[in-house]
Amino acid sequence: MRYLTDRKRATGMGSAKSGTAHFWAMKVSSVALLILIPLFVFTFGTIVGEDYATVTAYFAHPFPALIAALTLIVGFEHFQSGAQVLIEDYVHGLAQKITIILIKCISYGLMAMGLFAIAKLAL
Repeated sequence: MRYLTDRKRATGMGSAKSGTAHFWAMKVSSVALLILIPLFVFTFGTIVGEDYATVTAYFAHPFPALIAALTLIVGFEHFQSGAQVLIEDYVHGLAQKITIILIKCISYGLMAMGLFAIAKLAL
């Protein structure tokens, strides 16, 4: 028969130091997306269906390019953080580490491609 204290049972189960940071990062990015998504829809929606020259001329202005870039950055950061929390909850062991690295690489890679495309349009 083993007699373990509550502290001994909890040892090795991980710490609760980064949960609050994840929570607040998700809340801040959610509020930012709450503002950015309607701005993106209204700025991008006006040029849907236009030809390439009109779109490049439109994105040559700083406001639409900035709104698109901010929406892309905050959106992918929000995705990456949320996906990491899901992976930490449901995947364990080596697969967890590999999946988190894969999600981070995919997220930052797509963010870089999107920013490159916006910069190419704007310049």
